[in-house]
Amino acid sequence: MTPILTRSLDLFNFHIRLTATVITLAALFALSALPRVTTPALAQEEGDESEERDGLGLPLEPGRELVFDATEGSWMSLDISPDGQTLVFDLLGDLYTLPVAGGTATRVTSGMAVDVQPRFSPDGEQVVFVSDRSGREQVWTLEVATGDTAQVTRGRGADVLSPEWSPDGEYLVVPKSGRNVNGLWLIHTDGGSGVRMHEDEGTFMSGPAFGPDARYVWYAQRQGRHQYNNAMPIYQVMRYDRDTGIAQAMTDRVGSAIRPALSPDGRWLAYGSRSNGNTGLRIREIATGEERWLAYPIQRDDMESVASIDALPGFTFTPDSRDIVISFAGRIWRVAVDGTGQTEIPFEAPVELPLGPRLAFEYDVETSPTFTARQIRDAVPSPDGRRLAFTALGDLYVMDFPDGVPRRIVDLDAVGAHQPSWSPDGQRLAFVSWDDASGGHIHAVNLDGGDLTQLTRTAGYFRETEWSPDGSRIISIRAAARDVRESLGSFGGGLGTEIVWVPAAGGPLTSVAPQDGRSGIHFVDAAPDRIYASHRQRGLVSFRWDGTD
Repeated sequence: MTPILTRSLDLFNFHIRLTATVITLAALFALSALPRVTTPALAQEEGDESEERDGLGLPLEPGRELVFDATEGSWMSLDISPDGQTLVFDLLGDLYTLPVAGGTATRVTSGMAVDVQPRFSPDGEQVVFVSDRSGREQVWTLEVATGDTAQVTRGRGADVLSPEWSPDGEYLVVPKSGRNVNGLWLIHTDGGSGVRMHEDEGTFMSGPAFGPDARYVWYAQRQGRHQYNNAMPIYQVMRYDRDTGIAQAMTDRVGSAIRPALSPDGRWLAYGSRSNGNTGLRIREIATGEERWLAYPIQRDDMESVASIDALPGFTFTPDSRDIVISFAGRIWRVAVDGTGQTEIPFEAPVELPLGPRLAFEYDVETSPTFTARQIRDAVPSPDGRRLAFTALGDLYVMDFPDGVPRRIVDLDAVGAHQPSWSPDGQRLAFVSWDDASGGHIHAVNLDGGDLTQLTRTAGYFRETEWSPDGSRIISIRAAARDVRESLGSFGGGLGTEIVWVPAAGGPLTSVAPQDGRSGIHFVDAAPDRIYASHRQRGLVSFRWDGTD
């Protein structure tokens, strides 16, 4: 059985290194030499000047090799030659060519470098792609006839992806992101700094594409490079007019729009979008604006991440505009534009994948009855300063301070004990617990481990405990246990978090007030009727037991 390929950790390193710096771009081409650029030319950007690591290549030496014949793959970007006879695609960081009818693929790049996102030149004699063979992701070209490669972009400070040829084959449109370089860049195929053809402050652009009219560049755009907990829509397809310098939104889909492709006859626009949790391929007749799903579902998109190799693998129309060639479900498919169906293009690719040294290290694991805890949490001294309570390995300990032997006083059997606090008389400890299945509670216990009592009746996610100065109440911060289990809230806790108290002897919870950014709850002896806390914006605040000021 042939396995469905996933990218190895070695290959993922290429995509994770997107915050490292890039290399210097060489000669600046005069503006007059650039076709249809009406926006001001920008010289090589600040932060893009450095010595290049010429000839050094990747420093990691291969220590192993993975060899097998692949008939399936994941996240394969592909393109078709202008004569419609040959496909080029990436698989596990190498480029392959394949007859359009399918068969045995020929590997055309190899080695430790990760080579991705290939595109045929308009004359079919070259392939542009992105590679980290120089030590940083850069744009390269490959001569189809000889296999010779040439580096196009250089420098530090910019991430590049999804290069596309201009229709005349003289230039490349390269999306860049980084300090002072965001936007679409026009770079001569011989190299050089190029010019920034289009920018929109604060946005991230990807997947440029041309149709038969070289006046327009189609691309996908999002606001910013990445943010946590994205809400749809994230991307939309844009069209940039190279004559007027105007960019226009061409989609407005709730499920976003990514990776546009134009048919050679100019009739069709295809792009990826998401609906009901799945990604599909939509097609639009440009003249009428009518569109429909052409293939659904397809390859899962990468919109929520930084999309280091674009939000969707590259796909293409056939030269006759009758089909789209695209990869999904581990295969390569030829999808009829008229909606009559799809046909698999079978392939067998000989994989000879060099891998880095095996990461196998030996660690000593202590098995003695006692050992040094590597992480002590929530250490708090007793009111008289003679004892210290803390948690380690999810259990609650007490020791004479400073040189006593720790005594475990609470072991809740796979339920963690956290954030202890001392009663005013120093005779009992309150703490919170958490269990993934049942949630958490507030507890109290004597110093010898006796009279362990669950004080709360309703489970929740509790943080912090603090006794009132008279010892009659214990105050805490509570969220619903469900919010935390389902990760619906922020990193700091759940939704609807509130400050609550429970009687020191146990009983129902009483709500004081919404948390409202307050934490570090404590009391001051001189004002026992007020609760003090630290507010993340206002600093030290205080309020009454009913939540009023």
